[in-house]
Amino acid sequence: MKMGPFAVKKLTTQIAVAVMGASMAFGVIAAGTLKPSEEDITKYLRPAAVPQPADNMMTPERIELGKFLFFDPRLSGSNFISCATCHNPSMGWSDGQPTAIGHGMGQLARSSPTILNTAYQSLMMWDGRFRSLEEQALGPIEDGGEMAQPMHELIPEIKAIPKYVQMFEAAYPGEGVSKEGIGKAIASFERSIVATDSGFDRWLKGVDTAMSDPAKRGFEIFKGKANCVACHSGFNFSDNGFHNIGLPDSKDDGRYRVKKVAVLKGAFKTPTLRDVALTAPYMHNGQYSTLADVVAHYNRGGDKNPGHLSPNMKPLNLSKAEQQDLVEFLKALTGDPLALTFPQLPVN
Repeated sequence: MKMGPFAVKKLTTQIAVAVMGASMAFGVIAAGTLKPSEEDITKYLRPAAVPQPADNMMTPERIELGKFLFFDPRLSGSNFISCATCHNPSMGWSDGQPTAIGHGMGQLARSSPTILNTAYQSLMMWDGRFRSLEEQALGPIEDGGEMAQPMHELIPEIKAIPKYVQMFEAAYPGEGVSKEGIGKAIASFERSIVATDSGFDRWLKGVDTAMSDPAKRGFEIFKGKANCVACHSGFNFSDNGFHNIGLPDSKDDGRYRVKKVAVLKGAFKTPTLRDVALTAPYMHNGQYSTLADVVAHYNRGGDKNPGHLSPNMKPLNLSKAEQQDLVEFLKALTGDPLALTFPQLPVN
């Protein structure tokens, strides 16, 4: 039986529609057709300016002084631990441990979060107990479980090093070596640690081949079916909020320790997803070793715990292929290595 031109065209269209429907059902639709929207570009490209307080504007002298202090183990009571011990630039500005190691090799309760893009955060630490980077920089130094260095002992030690006295004068003229100056300098350095362009950023800027097809599909899942954007929003992929995501950790009340509101029991700060492929293990307690584990956790809607589970935590019903695409998108958020020269620390 012969078919007329109209019948052939109709049948071809029906086959094409059926193939596209099947492709979407199995999560293999050609992602080469996926382009960033204007809304995506506005939301996810880095803002032009790095946020900084009026009383501690970043200068080369302040950043340099902060870098020296950040890598100097003499800021700890043991002269063994520096800020970089837990925030190693070679490990995504974290330490690769499930939870941090503190003074006397003691195991701490929480993991070391990356300091990448902390300039864009409004509250610091997993529980948000510090309201500025200046406060956060000083907190671990004096904490007995972390660096265990009393400030009244540290300041004379730094004053005894001529190079540091000169650097403080250049960074903060007339202020001398002080507790406030130490916090401000380290905060200035940390604000300079910002994410570089990743494959995702280059894709947003029009380089279609900068991100793989699975990663493009993963981005659509991230925004849509998985609703990751409910918490991981904007350029820094964080709402700066606190959520109980259903981790079976009954010993740590999280944000509730700081703010006694029932809904915050077991809630922890939403971390940035920038360079997330470099910062395993994941979660505040280092529970998961891979991004696939993390995605599986969210896919099942978290686990039961004694706290108040976030209303956003619901089973996602993602297929295995969709979960893998989501992982590929998260990997595409890894930026180029940040150029950094390690300081040669001054001697007494």
